[in-house]
Amino acid sequence: MDLLNQITQFVISGLATGAIYALIGLSFAIIFNSTGIINFAQGEFVMLGGVMTIFALNVLKLPLLAAVVAAVLGTTAVGLAFERLAIRPLKNATPLSLIIITIGASILIRGVVMLLWGKDTQVLPPFSGNTPLEIAGATLLPQHLWIFGVTILVIVASRLFFHHTISGKAMRACSFNRKAANLVGISVGRMVLLSFVISSALGSLAGVIIAPLTMTAYDVGVMLGLKGFCAAIMGGMGSGLGTVLGGIILGTLESLGAGLISSGYKDAIAFLILLLILFLRPQGLFKKGETERV
Repeated sequence: MDLLNQITQFVISGLATGAIYALIGLSFAIIFNSTGIINFAQGEFVMLGGVMTIFALNVLKLPLLAAVVAAVLGTTAVGLAFERLAIRPLKNATPLSLIIITIGASILIRGVVMLLWGKDTQVLPPFSGNTPLEIAGATLLPQHLWIFGVTILVIVASRLFFHHTISGKAMRACSFNRKAANLVGISVGRMVLLSFVISSALGSLAGVIIAPLTMTAYDVGVMLGLKGFCAAIMGGMGSGLGTVLGGIILGTLESLGAGLISSGYKDAIAFLILLLILFLRPQGLFKKGETERV
């Protein structure tokens, strides 16, 4: 019975972690679908969300909600500047060159944050206290409920946005065929900018809600970004349910592996899954293979 309770605990923790990976994976997929590049600076947007929220709380003395809004807006501004200054000027660059630029931006953002806020780990207080809740013999922290709630809201909002708004449908059109979208009057450049704005906001929101559990520092975005990328690969780089399921599966397997085998294998499990997916099913677990007409 104790083993069953332990497994339940690991699954609950894994679901919460997987929800974060799903949010980060969605932000990867949004940029990839509109630009064709993989933004490896996405993890730094996650880190900025937590760091900026703590700064707004402790230094600017803003209430929690205002601090979160300020952090999301600040991170979104960084994402907007990144697209304007680094991505847009290189219109004819190869995808590989753009990926290298995102890696450089990741290093730059980490360096600036380290200079401004130092190397120390920073703590964001939980939104609703630390009193655990008992569920099926396992404990659930109130912050886990925030993670589940925010993730569900983001998934529903993204679904409504991409399927029921003009801008969302325009972004989907760009993801299918950028040249055709441009021919019918859709501003591809504006859609690319919008994708960076949405993905940076999503990343910062993920950083805010996970910071009370994991704490944050200038270098936490690297591993979170890579695991979000793994979730996006599992979902076939789509901005839908596949990426969400990929993140949840990854988080659950990671938690079970760390709890039942060894915590030292926690990060290795994610990369082993990534390698297996790339070798065995590169189109993703939840995406059918595509054929090209000639």
